[in-house]
Amino acid sequence: MQMEGNHTIWIEKYRPRRLDEMVGQQDIVVRLQSYVRTGNLPHLLFTGSAGIGKTTAAVALARELFGDSWQMNFREMNASDERGIDVVRNQIKEFARTSPLAGATFKVLFLDEADALTTDAQAALRRTMETYARTCRFILSCNYSSKIIDPIQSRCAIYRFRPLDREAVIEEITRIAAIEGLTVTEGALDAIVYVASGDMRKAINALQGAAILRPEIDEEMIYEITATARPDEIDELLDLSMEGRFDEAEQALSELIRGRGIAPNELINQCYRSLVRRDLPRPLKVRLIDALGETDFRLSEGASSDIQMEALLAKFVLAAEQHR
Repeated sequence: MQMEGNHTIWIEKYRPRRLDEMVGQQDIVVRLQSYVRTGNLPHLLFTGSAGIGKTTAAVALARELFGDSWQMNFREMNASDERGIDVVRNQIKEFARTSPLAGATFKVLFLDEADALTTDAQAALRRTMETYARTCRFILSCNYSSKIIDPIQSRCAIYRFRPLDREAVIEEITRIAAIEGLTVTEGALDAIVYVASGDMRKAINALQGAAILRPEIDEEMIYEITATARPDEIDELLDLSMEGRFDEAEQALSELIRGRGIAPNELINQCYRSLVRRDLPRPLKVRLIDALGETDFRLSEGASSDIQMEALLAKFVLAAEQHR
């Protein structure tokens, strides 16, 4: 294995440099390449969950638009660092008002996590986008487009990035493994797909974390590195609960949380993914998912994780008993 790979962050080392190197977002790539061909660009709004290519697409687009001068005409900012109106009036406005360099007709400002901006800051940003549209194009990235005010959305071409599918994740992980001289079993690939859940950043980090231990990677390593329960362990926990075997379910839960150090929120997400795949009577499935949602909310509000997770098992047991 190439040891230098363990001394770099692979998500940066293997970040696509060109649009055609991206995987899993082909429809969006084709549309963005049309901007490169014409040399023109509207304001853009990228929306979607984390790790699916929004930042990569923005940087690759700038590279292809500006060539060697892309770093002079491209700036990346994270709105969650400073989310008030001052960052718009000062830093963003200062960049937008200066002239493009190296013969470019405009610059690009990429504003990541734009949904973290306050409403007042977004209103100021809208005015800046209007005033300096001739010299600066804006690419806004967010997880929730509903948190972006309508006047900004109406001024942008909106691109909705979808979670990466199994084929895209396996293609990229297999490519990286071949370059790094790793042997990845089929089970490990399945585990990486499961852990990533459409997030390429998680997938690559899981691969690198396992590769640091040894070049032969199996599924047990992936679940251990990422502190994730195996799907069969989640299925067993749900089966025990719905069979009314509360004491055994409690022991299984304790092993996962205390013995393995798996976060309660992660277990809730995994239980949800397992439940939606199951063929259950609709009333029962509805009650179980409702219980998951209530527990997730209570944990987010600061309730005791031990009490809430035990209560969740109790609700599963009671719901299953009522539907027998």
